[in-house]
Amino acid sequence: MSRHLLDLDDLSASELSDVLDLSEQVDLGRPLAGRGVALLFEKPSTRTRHSTEMAVVQLGGHPAYVRADEVGIDERETAEDVARTLACYHATTCARVFDHTRLTRMAAASPVPVVNLLSDLAHPVQALADLLTIRQELGRLAGVTLAWVGDWSNVARSLCFGAALCGLHVRVAAPDGYGPTEPDLERLVLAGAASVDAAHRAADAVKGADVVVTDAWYSMGQESEAQARRRAFEGFGVDAALMSGAASTAIFLHCLPAHRGEEVASEVLEGPHSRVWAEATNRMHTMRGLLAWLARQPGRP
Repeated sequence: MSRHLLDLDDLSASELSDVLDLSEQVDLGRPLAGRGVALLFEKPSTRTRHSTEMAVVQLGGHPAYVRADEVGIDERETAEDVARTLACYHATTCARVFDHTRLTRMAAASPVPVVNLLSDLAHPVQALADLLTIRQELGRLAGVTLAWVGDWSNVARSLCFGAALCGLHVRVAAPDGYGPTEPDLERLVLAGAASVDAAHRAADAVKGADVVVTDAWYSMGQESEAQARRRAFEGFGVDAALMSGAASTAIFLHCLPAHRGEEVASEVLEGPHSRVWAEATNRMHTMRGLLAWLARQPGRP
C-alpha cells in the first residue's frame, strides 16, 4: 500500500525527523529517474510549483504540470478516476486543491503516493519547510517556543501539529472566532507538544518566543471577507514593537505571499529577525526530501 501525505498526521515523529534529515542532504541520488510526477493545481502558485518542479528534477524525474481545467475533477471525471489515470503514468501525484475531501478521495483510489500541495484544511509541505528552517536556524526543535499570530488557517494547523510532533511549545494568538477549537488544542497535546497555550493577545503569545509566525488574514477564495477580516484582526499584525517582546534571538517566518502593512510590517519582513527567504528556499529542499522518502517506502509501485 502506498504512503500518502495529506497532512503531517500521516507521519510519525520519527518519520518526520527522517524526512527533515533527508531534506538536508545535497545528493539523494536519482530515485525518480525515468519516472514522472503529476502536479495538479486547482489554485495558482509561485513557491509550491517551482519548488516541487525543481525537487523532482533534482531526483531525476520529470514534473508534469496539470491545470484544473485540463482534468475537470468531478466535472469531466471523478476525483477517483483522475487519481487512477495519473497513476498509470506517474510515480507520485501532487495536488493543490480547494476542497480537502478531493485529496482524501484521490488517495483512497490511488496506487501511488498522493501529496497535498495545499488544501483548505492543511498545508503540510509548507510546514516541513518551516520546521527545517527552525532547526537550521536554532539548532534544535524540541523545547523551542513557537508563537503563531493570526488566523488559524490551513498553514497554522499543519505547522502547529508538526511543531507538536517535534516537541515544541506551541502558542496561538487569534481573535475570537478565528482561533483553534478545543479539539484542535487537544490534538496538539496528544501529538506531543511540550506545552500548548491559546491567547487572545498577540503580545502574550510572542513574549519570549523563539519563533514568531503569521500568514495572510485572508487567502484565495476569501477576498469577499477581506474588509471584515481586517477589522477582526486589528492588533494582530506583526510589527517591530510586537517582535521586540520575543527572544532577542527569535526568528520570524511567513509562508508568503505577504500583505505588507496588514499581518506583517515591511520592517519585520525585511528586518534582522526575518528568515522568510531561507524558508522559501527550504520549500524545495523539503519537497526533495519528502519525495525521496516516499520513493523508499515499501509497496512503491
